[in-house]
Amino acid sequence: MIEHIVKRLIAAVSEDREDAGLAMEAIYKPAPGDKVMPPSFPQGPYLMETRWVDGEARKVVVLDQVPSQANRVEEALLTARDAGRIELPLFELMAETSRGPLRLTSLEFPHRYADAYLRDSLVEGKRFDRSDVGQRLREVSALDVRPLYERDPGSLLFGAWDSHRKGRWPKFARIYSSSMVGLDPQEGVRKATRVDPFNLTGAIDDKAKAEADWGYVAVGDKKDKKQGQRLSEIGHGNIPPGDAHGGVSISEARRSGWISLAAIERLRFGDASPEATRLAKATLAALALAGDRLAFGRPSVWLRSGCDLIRSSEVLVFEQDAGAREEFSLSTGEAIAVFHELRDRAAAAGVVMASDAIRLEPMPSLAKAIEFSTTKAAAEE
Repeated sequence: MIEHIVKRLIAAVSEDREDAGLAMEAIYKPAPGDKVMPPSFPQGPYLMETRWVDGEARKVVVLDQVPSQANRVEEALLTARDAGRIELPLFELMAETSRGPLRLTSLEFPHRYADAYLRDSLVEGKRFDRSDVGQRLREVSALDVRPLYERDPGSLLFGAWDSHRKGRWPKFARIYSSSMVGLDPQEGVRKATRVDPFNLTGAIDDKAKAEADWGYVAVGDKKDKKQGQRLSEIGHGNIPPGDAHGGVSISEARRSGWISLAAIERLRFGDASPEATRLAKATLAALALAGDRLAFGRPSVWLRSGCDLIRSSEVLVFEQDAGAREEFSLSTGEAIAVFHELRDRAAAAGVVMASDAIRLEPMPSLAKAIEFSTTKAAAEE
């Protein structure tokens, strides 16, 4: 199976390809019952729309959008790398704080290779953009993506654009996308409350903070109304029932994943040979497939509290011209093996993807911002 998928991916990225892309389609049911908690929005609270599903216009609720699903794949790739399951290059920012060390990696940077955390870090005491690896990333262009392929392939898989530095930098559209929706949503109702085990009543001094000393104002005291805050402001007392997001009931959930061969086709690898270019493109497709399997290849997915989903069925297919489809099966371990095999072949042909981690530290001003935000900001707010 591994060798077959290796050959299929090489053929899928060739100049005379017959495949449009790789699709990952799955059906889920809520666990337990039929109710889920979608992400909420101020205007919504949920994002509802009508989509074509199996040739029929159906009302759906969005359970997870493309950027969120990309973050889940990045998290899965990082977990697998930390466990030694997959070999990937990584930038690793380590910040020392009074509460202990904090770690942030290139699989977590919001803007990937163009992120401000990377820009404002130091490599062996040198500002990142002035370091050798930073200068190498600055060489990336629409005609040569090898710097990103070498050091941050996630920017090619999930999309990136350097909008913070001066000058015009290329925009890299995502190769991989995935999203999840719930079908036939019916909004629910929920009341939220909190009961204090000691049934505390009264108030606290005005402007008192939970982590500081605060004075108690008894019920009936004149100060209670003139200057006191409710006990609930610092986590004590009862909170009466109030409206809360009630979730939705759905008939089922659908996930649609896509690896775009047309997007991969647009990538250029400078003066690399046609064979090396083809192998590098196949490697990126394999990495996207491995990331998808790591994130969604299990019997269930957990999106957020109240949105735990059990997989009912799934198909992986090569989508082809005129609606033709070639189904295939691939375990997570096999997908990782396919990626490693193609990466090694590409390296032998001249296009190398690194596998080491480059350790970074925050520049002094960023270190101060991290320290304050980690240890003081919450109390001050």
